[in-house]
Amino acid sequence: MSTSSHRVVIVGGGSAGVTVAARLRRAGVRDVAMVEPSQDHWYQPLWTLVGGGLADVARSRRPQSSVMPKGVTWIQGRAAAVDPQACTVTLEDGRTVGYEYLVMAPGIQLNWGGITGLPGALGRDGVSSNYDHALAPRTWDFVRATTRGTAVFAQPAGAIKCAGAPQKIAYLAADYWRRQGVLKDIDVHLVLPTPGMFGVPEFARILEKVVERYGITVHFNSEVVEVDGGAREVIIRDNANDTKERIGYDVFHAVPPQSAPDWVRQGPLADTSTPAGYVALDKHTLRHVTYGNVFGLGDAGSTPNSKTGAAVRHQAPVLVKNLQEVMSGGEPSAEYDGYASCPLTTARDRMLLAEFDYSLKPAPSIPILDTTHEHRDFGLLKKYGLPTLYWNLMLKGLA
Repeated sequence: MSTSSHRVVIVGGGSAGVTVAARLRRAGVRDVAMVEPSQDHWYQPLWTLVGGGLADVARSRRPQSSVMPKGVTWIQGRAAAVDPQACTVTLEDGRTVGYEYLVMAPGIQLNWGGITGLPGALGRDGVSSNYDHALAPRTWDFVRATTRGTAVFAQPAGAIKCAGAPQKIAYLAADYWRRQGVLKDIDVHLVLPTPGMFGVPEFARILEKVVERYGITVHFNSEVVEVDGGAREVIIRDNANDTKERIGYDVFHAVPPQSAPDWVRQGPLADTSTPAGYVALDKHTLRHVTYGNVFGLGDAGSTPNSKTGAAVRHQAPVLVKNLQEVMSGGEPSAEYDGYASCPLTTARDRMLLAEFDYSLKPAPSIPILDTTHEHRDFGLLKKYGLPTLYWNLMLKGLA
């Protein structure tokens, strides 16, 4: 198969890859190539609102060609392996792409089969997930059709993209049912693998009030490990006490366990300290811990921040500055502080903007508003402001 070579190769054309490519081009870096198989580019944070009946899924999609930065070579194919010794990326179709410098941004892998019975249950009989653009509208179908019974919303153990998403849809659904006057007839359960509502105490206290407001039963230190679609039941394992319980459902919102893509997890760039196998990066410089000409960011990176688009927005300028310094023969000087933002929709017209860094302390970026409280204005930010920022500024390397 044909072989090409470029000065900088970026694996992945999602938010992380496109943002870095745009910033590199704006900085005057030439011969940048991007490996990306998809013809569509998705703004995934909108899928929560789709599942809650507040947005059309079509608004989250644009052609990949429309977001590719000018001057970047688009290699339309799927990466299958990296050889950091030979400085090559091998594609699934057998093509080989050489590089001087590599940026790993392949995204995260959704392991639907990690929950027994889930793949066969998805999309019917009340089972859905906002983690897929085709399923998010089904979530709303099921929520809208439910007027009594039991609803289960679950988050898996381990790092996942947008860790607040499993909670957001629970609150949007509960608020809808409250407005319809049927919440009193619905037993709502939220299954969390964590010992508390959120890792930052200031935000956890607010979310405790939110679940109390809706009368939601929270199962801490727990996860759904099996779905019986025929019986419409889930099996919840309490990891703290090593016990299991079976709960029937009328609607079940599932989130699959997640990891680095298999080819990354099983390859030489992986962090072998965890089964998830994310790209092993220095958490501040975003440089690979072993290979000095490899950098990474986004959901596939091992950095211990929350995996959100806001994290990518703060990682990208650090990575680009450090990559340029290495390309010039220097050492990385910029540092990423772990900033991430999780816009938690707590009602159909309210949102809690959880901003924090590696210290797990609030790190507000909007000084006018107290981000440790719910705000109605933030709801508009989630629906309109953040998508505008994404399409018009972030993907163009301007924010």
